[in-house]
Amino acid sequence: MTNDEGRMTKDQLTREQIWKGLEPLRGNGDSKLLTHLNSCVHCGLCAESCLFYMATRDPHLTPARKVDLISSIYKRYHTFTGKYLPALVHARDLDEASAREMVDLLFGACTLCGRCTMHCSIGVDISYLVAVGRNMLSNMGMVPATLQSTVQAAVETGNNMAIPTGEFVETLKWMEEEVVDEVGDPAARIPVDEPGKQILYTLNPREPKFFPLSIAAMAKIFYVAGESWTLSTRMYDVTNYAYFSGNNGEAALIANRLWNEMNHLQAGSLVLAECGHGTRAFRWESPNYLERGFPFPVMSSVECIAAYIREGKIQLDPEKIKTKVTMHDPCNLVRCGGIIREQRYILHQFIRDFVEMTPGGTDNHCCGGGGGMLSMSEYNERRMKAGEIKAEQIRISGAEIVVTPCHNCVDQLIQVNATFKLGVQIKTMAEIVADALIIRNQNP
Repeated sequence: MTNDEGRMTKDQLTREQIWKGLEPLRGNGDSKLLTHLNSCVHCGLCAESCLFYMATRDPHLTPARKVDLISSIYKRYHTFTGKYLPALVHARDLDEASAREMVDLLFGACTLCGRCTMHCSIGVDISYLVAVGRNMLSNMGMVPATLQSTVQAAVETGNNMAIPTGEFVETLKWMEEEVVDEVGDPAARIPVDEPGKQILYTLNPREPKFFPLSIAAMAKIFYVAGESWTLSTRMYDVTNYAYFSGNNGEAALIANRLWNEMNHLQAGSLVLAECGHGTRAFRWESPNYLERGFPFPVMSSVECIAAYIREGKIQLDPEKIKTKVTMHDPCNLVRCGGIIREQRYILHQFIRDFVEMTPGGTDNHCCGGGGGMLSMSEYNERRMKAGEIKAEQIRISGAEIVVTPCHNCVDQLIQVNATFKLGVQIKTMAEIVADALIIRNQNP
């Protein structure tokens, strides 16, 4: 039933919303989409790989349920049986009820961590299908408002926390003073907007807003390495929450700004700060969004630090940190990006008592903070319930310091630490490396 304006009744989606929502499923003959939509054999093995199911034992939250939901809508509009005998194949209309269920399952019960994909018995790319579902919801204007506000801040201001440029510059000046004190060299600097440098370095906006000492830590590493580098005041945000919201247009806009800043400053290479999804969204996804390859090298700060150690540009003192250390692997960096050995290589250079979490590496459990979950306050209770799995891993490790090369993971782990009373320290890779740096004055 419609009203005089052709819009659906109060409790239903508009025709325009439904049309836009179905667009990603049309696929234009996309064989990948069709293959993964039609391949699930309902074996159930994915359930035990999902932190939300493991934490709640709610069968509604299993990855297979998420796949079925998207597949049922596809069948309803794109298969003969689904169109004319929908009950026979459990096909569903894209209506208010199914859309609301999609929001709850695809945004509120998934971090896009990819562990279910890795454990699928026949290789269904469940994360990819969840991303398609998020794209559908984005087209319908049904991204959770809390997540969309984070994206909007980045679109409108250039960083996801809407930090004014003046405030950002003042923070950098403050941190520069910190670096000068620690290295004992008045010439030590945090360069800003300087063209022609070898490296353009990025930041997660959580650093200038909440964790400015992380900026100082990486600046110390660059100083000791004798690096030619700069930050930008125009575009320094490594994150791209539009990757989580499913809006490919906004994701491309954000990625293009960083690309343009590389050209503007004529930097030699781009080093991405400690952010799992930021690294994935720019390094591996932005060439797809922007339909062009990189004309400049792109690496994570973890890879940069490891290279400094291998090349002898920095040395680390193994006497500095004597407590037991463990590491949380960020899903997007490790399982989805293949950066596994570098962070372990770094820690083994100076940590005498390092212990792996079990499971770890590519089979690690997500901390619960990814997928945009940290920005969606309406799911806080579910997020922290899922975080209990990581808390137990940390307890079992017996470590006093937990290192993770991702600021989103840092934020989640800080909350997990407080909620479950773990009594550990949470550090980024740059922070723990800076703690052990052997500092040699670059201007004797």
